[in-house]
Amino acid sequence: MKIAVIGTGYVGLVTGVTLAEIGHQVTCIDVDKEKVETLNKGISPIYEEGLTELIQKNLDGGNLAFTSSYQQGLQGKDIVYLAVGTPQGEDGSADLTYIHKACDSIAETLQNDVIMVTKSTVPVGTNSHIKNRIEDKLAAGIKVEIVSNPEFLRQGSAVYDTFNGDRIVIGSDSPEALRAIAEVNAPFNLPIVQTDLKSAEMIKYASNAFLATKISFINEIANLSERVGANVDLVADGMGMDKRIGRAFLNAGAGFGGSCFPKDTNALISIGKEVDYTMPLLESVINVNNKQRGIIAEKVIEQYPDLSGKQVAVLGLAFKPNTDDMRDAPSIHITERLLEKGATLRAYDPVAMDNAKKVLSNKIEYVKDIESAITEADLAIILTEWDVIKEFPLSAYKKYMKNAVLFDGRNCFTIDQVAGTDVEYHSIGRPVENDA
Repeated sequence: MKIAVIGTGYVGLVTGVTLAEIGHQVTCIDVDKEKVETLNKGISPIYEEGLTELIQKNLDGGNLAFTSSYQQGLQGKDIVYLAVGTPQGEDGSADLTYIHKACDSIAETLQNDVIMVTKSTVPVGTNSHIKNRIEDKLAAGIKVEIVSNPEFLRQGSAVYDTFNGDRIVIGSDSPEALRAIAEVNAPFNLPIVQTDLKSAEMIKYASNAFLATKISFINEIANLSERVGANVDLVADGMGMDKRIGRAFLNAGAGFGGSCFPKDTNALISIGKEVDYTMPLLESVINVNNKQRGIIAEKVIEQYPDLSGKQVAVLGLAFKPNTDDMRDAPSIHITERLLEKGATLRAYDPVAMDNAKKVLSNKIEYVKDIESAITEADLAIILTEWDVIKEFPLSAYKKYMKNAVLFDGRNCFTIDQVAGTDVEYHSIGRPVENDA
């Protein structure tokens, strides 16, 4: 198939590159000319494992191209994927500004019949709106069918997830369009779920909101476990053995961030409000998470009410490991709170420091490794569970720090691992170990 993909963010770029990898002829379109130039050199503008190699491979093989021209990108294409951003608006709803701009550019440029495939996460009913908006401005005689094909990729493992996902969801009110997009995706060799248009749109929001609910639930249990003397790790293990519950996403910590869970859960609440339906469960999920993202800072402040003159090492800044994404990262709130209390911060992240510098205070010092971050520090805080942080020996905290006090916002170590060390260890939902 000859395919155009509009937008080269996380979703659009991974979509275009992996479609090229399974044999389609793909042109990715982005209005950012500088980004297009970078991509045409085989350089990925985002950190995603395996992505740069696939970009270069498919550029060299002739299956992949990048352009800032809609006219060039859409010419002769059978299928057009829409993968532009839908950021959260001030009221919590999805902002469709970029969707509308892309639709208008498509309508002004399109010269032949196409199937439009929406990868962007959009409110229920948006795909019908997209179809109408494009058709209203198209030249006479050109036909557009619309398919919702939501993505379920995890940042940091998006390429792997594309080829090893649980399912591919496609929804349309056109049987012909469904058959065509099922054929496009057949080489991925994954189960394909076919639905109507609105159900596909809802599956995406419902999936992310449910995962967000699991995270907020286990964080509530963790906070209670601390107060009654239980260990949330053991609680989650025991719960997770029940096949009806499952162990995934039952990891207590400093709350969820990123571009999906907060945005999509708020958007689902907003969709409910539009049809006069309140969603108190999901409102509580957001409230719990907002509180949880600051819990490590509050633990530190409880222990050290006056942080003036205290040197604090911050380990991990991205909202999750294996990505450089700082959107809604807990590190934003936590570092602000500690600076307010007079702390001096020295931070390390293996990938996200360039992006962190754009959103965090310029009072933070950035260093090249964990050792540099913790040297002579009064305390250290873990905010992202990078492997390099989890594998860093606990004995080194005692060696390098002024005071070996560790606040772990991601429960990177088991209580047994910490018990045999001289590190004072504070975590989420578990007793303090080696408390001085």
